Amino acid sequence: MALTRSILLGLAAAGFAVAASGQAESRHAARDVEADTNPDSAFWRDAPAVFLVNDGRGNPVPGYKSEVRSRWTSRNLYFLFVCPYEELNLKPDPATATETNLLWNWDVAETFIGSDFQNIRRYKEFEISPQGEWVDLDIDLDSPHHEDGWTWNSGFKVSARIDRDHKVWYGFMQIPYSSVDPRPAAAGNTLRINFFRSQGPRANRKQLTWQPTGQRSFHVPEAFGTLKLVD
Repeated sequence: MALTRSILLGLAAAGFAVAASGQAESRHAARDVEADTNPDSAFWRDAPAVFLVNDGRGNPVPGYKSEVRSRWTSRNLYFLFVCPYEELNLKPDPATATETNLLWNWDVAETFIGSDFQNIRRYKEFEISPQGEWVDLDIDLDSPHHEDGWTWNSGFKVSARIDRDHKVWYGFMQIPYSSVDPRPAAAGNTLRINFFRSQGPRANRKQLTWQPTGQRSFHVPEAFGTLKLVD
């Protein structure tokens, strides 16, 4: 579904293209890893990165510049979030062995991925909290209750840690490639993607995105960028 005329005009006024112009890369890795939240590790050190610096309408959010790095193997797609914070908004009594529905009401980092360029309203959503909570969703925006897709299970794994001395939290995602793309993982594959972050107590909540959507909702696939798998 096309964006409404008012949103299109708003996007143009904000100074960014309506058709998603953002391009990110994911670099091939020779081996799989687990629970690597260290940006200085051999796995992550030279991984391509993009940055979240604006809110959904394209306005700068000073002090919260967040980084997302990506790598891929024949089996998995990886993301590392590096998220500075001022004050965390954490869910009490976190559960990390099972997924947490409505996790987006707390501090989270999110990846939206779609491989269908013909029906962009179908895509997958992956979330991680600073405490290592997670949820994955199979999104169909033509469904009356698209967030009901949280019962879908991708098999993805997460790890998170909070560096309270430096006020930064790190989130690691390992996503089975077959859960987001029917093609085998290969250099040259391109996916539709966007990254988001919610941060802080509700009274001072910050929302950051890689590709601004032009509205409050993150669920605007017309605004997604692309992720290309490279050697």
